[in-house]
Amino acid sequence: MAKVFIETSRLILREIVTEDVDRIFLLDSNPEVMKYIGVKPVTKLEESEETINKIRKQYHENGIARWAVIEKESNLLIGWSGLKLLTEPINGFKNVYELGYRFLPEFWGKGYATEAGKAVLDYGFNEINLEVIYACADIENLDSNKILKDKLGFESVGAFVDPLDNATCFWYELKKEKYSEM
Repeated sequence: MAKVFIETSRLILREIVTEDVDRIFLLDSNPEVMKYIGVKPVTKLEESEETINKIRKQYHENGIARWAVIEKESNLLIGWSGLKLLTEPINGFKNVYELGYRFLPEFWGKGYATEAGKAVLDYGFNEINLEVIYACADIENLDSNKILKDKLGFESVGAFVDPLDNATCFWYELKKEKYSEM
């Protein structure tokens, strides 16, 4: 049974388990979902199994990783959201926590990324007592940048080129003190 971390009015955020492989494959094989990620869509179920194994390893080694987002109404995994400890440098940052999310297109525009993001930020700042949380988004991903800045309160503190795909990305931070004022 998957451990539930957060429940919101419409969502359950729980650990990702091996039984999620079909829905993770659906997510990561979708070209629309992967457009701004820096990696090509997966083509084999085994690739999604590897992804799940890596995430589960992060739970064990770092105590945290991305969580499955389950829509209560349908009981379907509609994406993932959560914090990840960056153990490899990104934009010169290492051993910091990054908020990320990814949702299936049919669930875009419904406020789920914002709802899950707020719940994850609350968890990060209030349950594990982080002082700052980071995020990044391809500058061309207008919707994700709007969510980070306008809906979740992140501030852009620069840009960098992602070595995975040479895309320029905004680098964001949100400090606990600013979050507490929201």
